[in-house]
Amino acid sequence: MSTVPHPVRTTDYHTAGEPFRIVDEDLPPIPGDTVAERRALALRLGPLDGLRRLLVQEPRGHAGMYGGFVVPADDDGAHFGVLFWHKDGYSTACGHGTMALGAWAVDTGRVPAPDDGDATVRIDVPSGRVTALVHRAAGRTTGVTFRNVPTRVTAREVPVTTSFGAVDVDLADSGACYASVAAPDLGLDTTRASLPALVRAGREIRAALPAHEVYGVILYEDLPDTPSGPRQRNITVFADGQIDRSPCGSGTSARLALLAADGRLAPGDTLTHESVAGTVFTGRLLPGGITEVTGSTYRTGTHTFLLDPHDDLGTGFLL
Repeated sequence: MSTVPHPVRTTDYHTAGEPFRIVDEDLPPIPGDTVAERRALALRLGPLDGLRRLLVQEPRGHAGMYGGFVVPADDDGAHFGVLFWHKDGYSTACGHGTMALGAWAVDTGRVPAPDDGDATVRIDVPSGRVTALVHRAAGRTTGVTFRNVPTRVTAREVPVTTSFGAVDVDLADSGACYASVAAPDLGLDTTRASLPALVRAGREIRAALPAHEVYGVILYEDLPDTPSGPRQRNITVFADGQIDRSPCGSGTSARLALLAADGRLAPGDTLTHESVAGTVFTGRLLPGGITEVTGSTYRTGTHTFLLDPHDDLGTGFLL
């Protein structure tokens, strides 16, 4: 209980339907000289775990909640750093969270922005330094482009046996390791009706690849191409069976690298990437394995969370 400040103030956003809860004050001391070191210590020592559980678990959160603790940058080259978290711990990358943080930095005045044009927000995350380009028009944010660390394809056609049959899995590291599988190869589509089966398949595939330390499994389906390039819909199953409501920011980076390796995405082409919720990211491949993903993010509320010392549920529970 002593690791949970009282009260805790947050600002919440959603990026293409996926929540992101930002905490930039009321944090306990976080040791480490870099964001990566702070994450490693958080995993080992757990100085933030009471606070993470308070914000992600019911009744204040839910199993699909995502968020970040704002921490100092590694050096003067970035505006700030962030530790990404979810119900199972701390992730190395989060594209939709980076986009939300870019909008938040501009909304709060932490990073100056023009009424018309773009503002550049540089953020240190555990996987490296990323950029959020916040697009502005008539004094409001109209979208954010997430420019990721370099993405690389790490393995192709890795055979995996699931309860749905045998499939070949492609792997790419875009700040975190993502496994990509065509949902039709499992006899599935990427509709809401298939979500229980897709989650089961995602968990089985992740469990079958322990040596690759897979963070998310992207189950995708090809849709008719647009004039600008390929179009796909995906369900990303991350951590321990959670569903990304957005098309997944860093997962989109992984898909861009694999599509380029397959000769389906040329420089200048755009991937239209859809989620199960019907929201869309667009993605492009830049030189040097750099990807950029564009979408919309909106503030959903500001909150003050309390932990009553007499509350028998403590920091909460998960169902």
